[in-house]
Amino acid sequence: MTNSRISGFYNLTLEERRAKLAEASGRTPEDLLPFTTGGLSAESADHMIENVIGMYALPVGIGLNFMVNGRDVLIPFVVEEPSVVAGASFMAKLARAGGGFTATTTEPLMIGQMQLINVVNMNEARLKIYEHKAELLATADAIDPILKKFGGGARDLEVRMIEESAIGPFIVIHLIYDVRDAMGANAVNTACEKLAPQIEAITGGKVHLRILSNLADRRIARVRCTVPVSELTMGFESFKGETVRDGIIAAYAFAAADPYRAATHNKGIMNGVDSVVIATGNDWRAIEAGAHAYAARSGRYTSLSTWGKDKDGNLVGTLEMPMAVGIVGGATKVHPAAQAAVKLMGVKTASELSEIIVSVGLAQNMAALRALATEGIQRGHMSLHARQVAIAAGASGELIEKVAAQMVAEKIVRVDRAEEILKGL
Repeated sequence: MTNSRISGFYNLTLEERRAKLAEASGRTPEDLLPFTTGGLSAESADHMIENVIGMYALPVGIGLNFMVNGRDVLIPFVVEEPSVVAGASFMAKLARAGGGFTATTTEPLMIGQMQLINVVNMNEARLKIYEHKAELLATADAIDPILKKFGGGARDLEVRMIEESAIGPFIVIHLIYDVRDAMGANAVNTACEKLAPQIEAITGGKVHLRILSNLADRRIARVRCTVPVSELTMGFESFKGETVRDGIIAAYAFAAADPYRAATHNKGIMNGVDSVVIATGNDWRAIEAGAHAYAARSGRYTSLSTWGKDKDGNLVGTLEMPMAVGIVGGATKVHPAAQAAVKLMGVKTASELSEIIVSVGLAQNMAALRALATEGIQRGHMSLHARQVAIAAGASGELIEKVAAQMVAEKIVRVDRAEEILKGL
């Protein structure tokens, strides 16, 4: 059984952390080895993308205290920004007191788009497509027998008419495709290309673009958590729990009403989401695109999350967003560290991974709002950032912590000040 509550993890050495992680997750040191080396050789990298000259490393941290759907999970974060791992882990600790995170996902349905141009009669073409819907779906369904074997395949066909555009009116056909535990881009793109000649023969038009949509609004992950108001004072003893709660709700209201605030608010969510998406070898750019498009689905960009209180006065948070991630195919199967990340979390399906990721997003959102609603974002963030500044100024070994501590005490976290402190040591 995994135990995500590891006391004093932050104060351990790198070797001690790895040993504790292996013990808490029931894994062997060999299972965690890819995290020590980066998990990728230059030769392997050369087969992944073009014009390879080497590799670029990012830190891997472990998100602690997470309980998702009643199960403890140790979560790898790949991120360069200080305070993300610490903030999410601390919020997960507060959420545990209210039962942790409860998450669900919809079926893994992706949308493939086919742009039909040069159509003489739009309405006639639309109806002809629907008349041949069964045979079109049968064609798409037969393309990937492996996916079909696992319960995936074509589910529906929808026709949209774009009345006005830079090239005039055209038709868009949506192929709804169940991709099971894959992210699904390759399967959907292949299906759309296969259907194109058949649609052209039916309508007399020309299928131009044939491509997956990253607005995966049929593949949604949802999560909620309840934080007892008494827990909100932890670390902020000078604030009442009700004050912290109301401050978080007011900060959410700002993001819900103003797109300028919503952009930063949602960026905080994605700090957590992207970290786990990258760790598992998934396409974080696709997740970002889908999330922000979903946030603007009403015609106005707004908050992805909501915050309020229940009848007992406890803080309640929710998050809902597209989550097109997979555990089969792509970099997830090629990159040893991505495989190690999936194994560490004990994930068996793409839906489980989605539920964990969206939980991290809500935790990170709460961390940012709680800081903003109380002492401001800079205190905690700059305390962690100070170490990076100390290193940039030339500090090494024990001097890093000494320089960082003095800058934090002075509330001046800058490279020039770090250099001055170094000269005096």
